[in-house]
Amino acid sequence: MSKKYICIHGHFYQPPRENPWLNKVEVQESAYPYHDWNHRINAECYIRNSASRILDEEGRIEAIMNNYGWMSFNIGPTLLAWMQTETPETYDAILRADKESMELFSGHGSALAQAYNHLIMPLANERDQETQVIWGIEDFKSRYKRAPEGMWLGETAVNTSVLEMLAKHGIKFTILSPYQAKRVRKIGTREWTDASGAKVDPRKAYTCKLPSGNKISLFFYDGPASQAVAFEGLLENGERFAHRLKDLFDDHDELELVNIATDGESYGHHHKLGEMALSYCLSHLEKDDDINLTVYGEFLEKFPPKDEAEIIENTSWSCYHGVERWRSDCGCNTGGNEGWNQAWRAPLREAFDKLREKLIPLYEQQMAKYTSDPWGVRNRYIQVVLNRDLDNVSSFLKENFGKELQEEDEIKLLKLLEMQYHAMLMYTSCGWFFDEVTGIESMQDIFYATRAIQLAEEVSGEKYEPEFIESLKKIPSNLPEYGNALAAYEKIVKPMELDMIRIGAHYAISSLFEEFPEEVSLYNFSAAVKASHYYEAGKQKLIIGHTEFRSDITWEKVDISYAVLHMGDHHLFGGVRQYIDAVSLEKLQTEMAEFFERGNVYEIFNLMDAHFGTHNYSFWHLFRDEQHHIMELVMEKNLTAAEGAMQQLYDNTYPLLKTFKEINMEVPARLKLPVEMAVNNRLVKELKRDVLNFRKLEKQLKSAVAIDADLDLITLDFLTDQRLTALVQELEQDPANLQLLQLINKLLELIELTPLNPEKWQSQNIVFAIKERIYREMTEKSEAGDETAAEWVDEFRALEESVNLVI
Repeated sequence: MSKKYICIHGHFYQPPRENPWLNKVEVQESAYPYHDWNHRINAECYIRNSASRILDEEGRIEAIMNNYGWMSFNIGPTLLAWMQTETPETYDAILRADKESMELFSGHGSALAQAYNHLIMPLANERDQETQVIWGIEDFKSRYKRAPEGMWLGETAVNTSVLEMLAKHGIKFTILSPYQAKRVRKIGTREWTDASGAKVDPRKAYTCKLPSGNKISLFFYDGPASQAVAFEGLLENGERFAHRLKDLFDDHDELELVNIATDGESYGHHHKLGEMALSYCLSHLEKDDDINLTVYGEFLEKFPPKDEAEIIENTSWSCYHGVERWRSDCGCNTGGNEGWNQAWRAPLREAFDKLREKLIPLYEQQMAKYTSDPWGVRNRYIQVVLNRDLDNVSSFLKENFGKELQEEDEIKLLKLLEMQYHAMLMYTSCGWFFDEVTGIESMQDIFYATRAIQLAEEVSGEKYEPEFIESLKKIPSNLPEYGNALAAYEKIVKPMELDMIRIGAHYAISSLFEEFPEEVSLYNFSAAVKASHYYEAGKQKLIIGHTEFRSDITWEKVDISYAVLHMGDHHLFGGVRQYIDAVSLEKLQTEMAEFFERGNVYEIFNLMDAHFGTHNYSFWHLFRDEQHHIMELVMEKNLTAAEGAMQQLYDNTYPLLKTFKEINMEVPARLKLPVEMAVNNRLVKELKRDVLNFRKLEKQLKSAVAIDADLDLITLDFLTDQRLTALVQELEQDPANLQLLQLINKLLELIELTPLNPEKWQSQNIVFAIKERIYREMTEKSEAGDETAAEWVDEFRALEESVNLVI
């Protein structure tokens, strides 16, 4: 059997982007047409690697491959948590791939664990290191239903204490850059060989003996080949990718492991169609009798290390200066910003360190009333982070504190543990990686710090924010409009900070635009409606109510009274406060209703001032997704009102535009732009209809082509792809439906006549699956003389061709 082994590792990770008060990623306009960047990167990379295409010589799809099952990979726990709720199809495919990989690789799964939230482990204190490892392991076990063999370290940042922590908790190996090796020797020999400067041979496994007497295995990836994947265009051709890896072997008949490691986002996000180069490469290697595809766990079991290695302390894969990129102005940056510096990095870490050290005694003192093992409880808190279900949290509290707790004690304990959770999240490495402290990554870490401070203040009654503010003043920004991090904190972070009353305000305002049931979940809060009174007069609306809120995270409760007046469009005025008694609320409701019926808005405002004081809220206090939702409603209402005028303009102008095109005369912008706006609006509306009106869509698309209208292709391609996918999903449920199959083909034929270019990615997957399920059966029926089956086969072949499958 061949002694040549290849392992390709992908580190799939995005920094957590959730609003720390809502545990939800809010809309990010720069990711359009997707809701946010996680969704966009999922569409470009994560889900694509679960069903990657292998093309034939004519460029048609001949196979679909789940790359995760054939490579080594790790996916950050915080990213997996997002996938589980937001993109379950991707999440399930990843878990399935790991399970299937165990059959390929002698019982060893392709997935590795990761230190929990990608902080720089050598810069963490020992307690945080331990929690990160334990949480990474427990998160992995809860998802993959097995213990991890290896663990990825954020930025491969390592020192001996970190390796000790991995070994202590049963981790068998980790992966490092060749530049992190210090020296090597054959096990049992005395003489060391210098391996610094990437002189280590990456084609073997090494053992690292630790001061405690424990040991851990190390794999050093091939630097030049990994670099070529990430930055030198190696993913432009899958066959060239495979040959580059095979060329790394020596000619001799010795055991060798070629292994590379890159960001997983290289495969599809950083490099478009990179996932296809990877699947072609993996497929090509798998068919080569001289090559064995493997994963690290399998290789380690089959070929225990014969060599020993020592590491260079405090190093990483993305900083030439060790781990300085995350604590000093070392010169490492992303480039492109002449004159900028990263003098902000050190004071940012100092601000967080100072805060962390303040929170340690608070945590220990408050926990002392309930347990003698506060840090063990924090280590076990991952059980709650993974499952916020009421019964699970109740069991956790009972198991860890062993006695009946009062409601206020439960709230305090959960707040203390959440405080510690956010105190670790604030160290997420991306906050230091980029060039400017006011960037979204650094601000995200400051969000976490702010949430930790808020919880600390609520638990203790003491003020922690003033000292943090003083620290922020010392953090310089490269941007003159900010000057320092405090200015960004006040502009970006503080407006996002929430308390329970603000949550109630969001609910109250939103309830004017959608009917909530009596019991409703809102982000990570539960709401129970006690009373609600709604009034409407023309475009004006008024709601007065009483609702009880409960945090699903800390179990904190608040009872609120509210009144909200909508004057039309986005003009909203509301008051929210802790619940006043039933008699007072009824009196307020009666008075407001009377004034509303008379159209006396001025008196309603007076009542709001009298009953709610300074607790006034408006459209600007809504969360971002709800702001977008309301603006879409307002826009749709205004567009609907203008549709008549737009239709008249279109009808009057359309013949002129056709004439302009026929005589090759440029159309005046003041004539063309309003018509194009009408055309795009009508197409969007048609594509969003619950039931597709094919004839109407066909007419509008052909009209748009006839006048050479400038179409909003980003939006229209996205919506066309959604519509096509929905139809193909319907076919998947009823694959023999000839009428539906014909409609899909008609839609695809129509698309071919227009500038539209939908992705068709999900449709290809489904058509491929339908072919596997039913095509042979329908072909046999056709050959037996079934005319309907024969027609179906012809239509399905046309569908295959339209979505680029091998016929």
